[in-house]
Amino acid sequence: MNIPNFLSLLRIILVPVIVIFLIQGSYAKVLIIFVIAGLTDALDGAVARLLNKQTKLGSFLDPLADKILLSTSFISLAIFGLIPSWLAVIVISRDFIILLGLVILSMMSVTYEIKPVFVSKITTTLQIATVFFALLLKTYTFDIISYNWIIILSWLTASFTIISGLIYIIKGIKFINRTA
Repeated sequence: MNIPNFLSLLRIILVPVIVIFLIQGSYAKVLIIFVIAGLTDALDGAVARLLNKQTKLGSFLDPLADKILLSTSFISLAIFGLIPSWLAVIVISRDFIILLGLVILSMMSVTYEIKPVFVSKITTTLQIATVFFALLLKTYTFDIISYNWIIILSWLTASFTIISGLIYIIKGIKFINRTA
């Protein structure tokens, strides 16, 4: 077990802690744990590249940890009314469609390489920002941040989530057509 893989596992372990604190209404603690989880995401990739510790396990574990963290956060925040439920449906649906596409490609024995597209990096950043600002707004009252800003951020996040999902669908179809 190397440091980057440990950081990815730590991110997965922090997910139930986030849910527990949400259930308890301890939004400041949720915000702190979410920020720590986000830092582990930034650190695991940087440390893996810096120390040349990139592994097959890490290439699987890192995106899995991201999906678990964000999916759980979106579902939980939608349940507690901190973000619109339609946004959680869009985020979860995109991830499910991508996973389903990978399963189909594997079942068809189609060779594919998973490389995140640039728009996906923007999507992930927007998803993280949406969770962060929803928690920040619930934790602290700011004149500058209102629920209207969360709605605007939600629409922006939804748009990029849909666009990145469509790009992955198109890439998957190209993989299938290439082998047909």
